[in-house]
Amino acid sequence: MNDSRSAVFWGRFKLTLVPTVFILSFVAAWAAFQLGWMPSAKSHGKPILPQRNFTGIRIVMAGNGSQWLWRNPQRPTMTLVALSHGTCTSACVRTLVLLRNARITLGAEQDRLRLLYIGQLPTGAAGKVLLKSWYHGRDVDGKLSGFRPSHDGAVSALLVEANGTALVQYPAGFSPDGLKDDLQKVIRR
Repeated sequence: MNDSRSAVFWGRFKLTLVPTVFILSFVAAWAAFQLGWMPSAKSHGKPILPQRNFTGIRIVMAGNGSQWLWRNPQRPTMTLVALSHGTCTSACVRTLVLLRNARITLGAEQDRLRLLYIGQLPTGAAGKVLLKSWYHGRDVDGKLSGFRPSHDGAVSALLVEANGTALVQYPAGFSPDGLKDDLQKVIRR
């Protein structure tokens, strides 16, 4: 008789344990959300908070005057936006070449990332070389000015999702290798 009561007790205990664990995990997640905790994902850039959608930002393309489409109608692609301040010096060119190389390391997936440069092109051969791998545009309304570096020769970057949502900012002085690591995680997911 004692074994029967013990079996009933343990059966009921197990039956209440499952929903209790579920409810406690829900309460813990809700409490973490209310306190503002977010899980951390190791990124070399800084998350853009609050998130913004760039589809309303007008970028006019140099050369033909067309408007940049943040949402690529042919194929969803992310955009890496490089911004410079003033004249693009040799340091700026070096950074842009490293970013182009980071795209190349994506291999077959490199078509999922477009490169958009907003700033003054360097003169001469360097400018012509950049135009082969970068789209070149102008921020018509100056809405990206808060992301621009503050001194000549510096480059900052933004990673923009295929739907136009800005994800991560890489301020001037960022590590191109770190950005390359982030691109490989995001593009190859």
